[in-house]
Amino acid sequence: MSFDYSAYIPPSHVGPGPRRNYVGYGRKGLKVSWPEGKKVALALVVNYETGAESSWASGDRRNDRIFEFPYNLEPQYRDLATEAVSEYGGRAGVWRIQRMLDELGVKCTFSGCALAFYRNPEVGAYVREAGHEGASHGFRWEEVWKMSPTEEMARIRAAIEIIRETCGERPIGWQTRHSGSLNTRELLVEEGGFLYDCDSTADDLPFYIDVNGTDHLVLPYTSTYNDHRFIIGQGYSKPQDFFDYCKDGIDYLRKEGETRPKMMTIGIHAHWMGQAARCAALHRFLEYCLESGDVWIARRRDIAEWFTGNYGSFVTATEAEGRDARDV
Repeated sequence: MSFDYSAYIPPSHVGPGPRRNYVGYGRKGLKVSWPEGKKVALALVVNYETGAESSWASGDRRNDRIFEFPYNLEPQYRDLATEAVSEYGGRAGVWRIQRMLDELGVKCTFSGCALAFYRNPEVGAYVREAGHEGASHGFRWEEVWKMSPTEEMARIRAAIEIIRETCGERPIGWQTRHSGSLNTRELLVEEGGFLYDCDSTADDLPFYIDVNGTDHLVLPYTSTYNDHRFIIGQGYSKPQDFFDYCKDGIDYLRKEGETRPKMMTIGIHAHWMGQAARCAALHRFLEYCLESGDVWIARRRDIAEWFTGNYGSFVTATEAEGRDARDV
């Protein structure tokens, strides 16, 4: 006699916000074909946030957490040391990364807080002149889940206009601090000009989700191949750790890419990776990828446009299972 366990199964989704998807593309997955038969699509994302974080100097009456020092001041005091860590990204770090990108001829996505671009417009000018993508990392580096939908939409529209003015074109990609609010994706779709968002780390391939009847594209971000692991516990203790970790990841994905190509994201920050020793490790890794010949280093918009143009919408594992991009 079997036991009826149905009464113990909780609902898969209750309340507002995105529905969870536990299946994705399923066991057989989606067979992707990247340009020129590349085995891995690599998105390098430079997060530029300098001056967009909460600080007493910006009138917030509190300090944000830009980790580098183990000592945290009480919130009623202005934290000059933390401010300096952030400022390094705009004064030095972003330009060390700029020189590296120019030397290697790599195009990437600058995921910038609009206020950071506004306070250092030379960064936006470089993004425009060099042909990088200027994507939105929000209006500020802020906690949008605390906002009303009306306030969040106003911030989205302000970010669009500032990035249009500083980087030369409106952003088509969006990435919120941490995870976004329960309303973020609905607001992005309602605004109508975004091709993708990156508010998920749930897959190794882009995927579509249904947002009020619209197929909306998600390009997964990363907390794994991310320079914040130089700062948080159980992370990288030295630059070589970052190189080795990312190399092992790209090599395994290249192996998988012989039959099922995937996507990999490297997430860096101007105020962290812009430090010389850390940047040296990223430089070596990008050189390794370029020398491999089978890694497509691309802006996130390039990956989103390729995926949209070649795949259509795959929302469930049933629809995606066993499909080959050439059959779409």
